[in-house]
Amino acid sequence: MPWDTTDYPSSFKNLDTAVRKKAIDIANAMLDEGYSEGRAIPIATTQAKQWYRDASKKEINQVKEMSDKSLRHRDNNPEDGRPELMEKGEHVLPHEKGWSVQTQDAKQPAHVYANKDDAIDRAKDIAKNKGTATIVHDQNGKILRRHQYSH
Repeated sequence: MPWDTTDYPSSFKNLDTAVRKKAIDIANAMLDEGYSEGRAIPIATTQAKQWYRDASKKEINQVKEMSDKSLRHRDNNPEDGRPELMEKGEHVLPHEKGWSVQTQDAKQPAHVYANKDDAIDRAKDIAKNKGTATIVHDQNGKILRRHQYSH
């Protein structure tokens, strides 16, 4: 069950409100990716504190305004709560249900499509937004092409 501001790990209790909400958001994303609670909690705490040190006042206020619903609900994009994945490229890979879009080093795909072109389009959108690369693989996993985007 995802955490929110009324139900979260006790180790988050003494964190500043913005740090706590960011830690909840990161931890929920990590749980979605298959991390155990025991690993997700300390990693999310460390990343949330780092985020807070680097965040602008606007970003901090946006996190403070996050609702419990938005904390519990993942937008089918586990990378959102994993800042270290923001600099990684998007791979289009064969999947048992068609084609997946998976960020490099992510434990599971963010999206799965029946059609390869749809997966490529989504990977391009993500990579453009992040300023990273799209890496398209063939059915055997071999890289067919790579395109680097920049901001």
